[in-house]
Amino acid sequence: MKFIVGNWKMNGTLDEKEAFLKALKNVKTNNKIIICMPFTLVYGNDHGITIGAQNISEHANGAYTGDISGQMLKDADVKYVLVGHSERRLYHNETNAIVKAKAIAAIKNGITPIICIGETLADKKAGRTMTVVKKMLLECIPEKCKYIIAYEPRWAIGSGKTPTLEEITAVFETIHKTLHQQGCENISLLYGGSVNSNNAKQIINIKNVDGLLVGGASLKSDTFLPIIKSID
Repeated sequence: MKFIVGNWKMNGTLDEKEAFLKALKNVKTNNKIIICMPFTLVYGNDHGITIGAQNISEHANGAYTGDISGQMLKDADVKYVLVGHSERRLYHNETNAIVKAKAIAAIKNGITPIICIGETLADKKAGRTMTVVKKMLLECIPEKCKYIIAYEPRWAIGSGKTPTLEEITAVFETIHKTLHQQGCENISLLYGGSVNSNNAKQIINIKNVDGLLVGGASLKSDTFLPIIKSID
């Protein structure tokens, strides 16, 4: 079984959610489909599609206006949540320490965090990809091995560009080896960054790749369904 995770980011209305789920309700797949939606849409898992969240507070409760706690997500029956997405790191200054705290908060509430890591274009050009990925991984993962890792090179998100298959292979080998050294086995690893129906099958067949994190192509059923079908 592979994971196919969609990230709607700050997009989507209730009507759009209902139309999307209706379009996907008859799709047959052996893979796990998760759509991480805005907080206003996380209630209700329908038609075999699991609804996840895009963020979680590192705090259990308190005077943190606008934040959503793990308990609140648990009450909404959320099973998966993105933490440390590059846009959260960029626009909200989330550090590795904050990402780790959020992952811990998710696990405490029985929610599986999907921990996002990835290098910038400057890192790539300077030959620092492996160093950055390993550092982010070590500083973000909690002690309990109850998480998923999503590698998203920041320069590939929304750009239409992806690393070569060889580059992805090398990064996933580094991630797999690092987790093994930390005593964490059988951690699912996802690739994200300009995933589409043309490259999904090639990427999913790379060693150690257990699934995909899909951004823009997950917003519409006519671009998301071909991805699902291409790797089933």
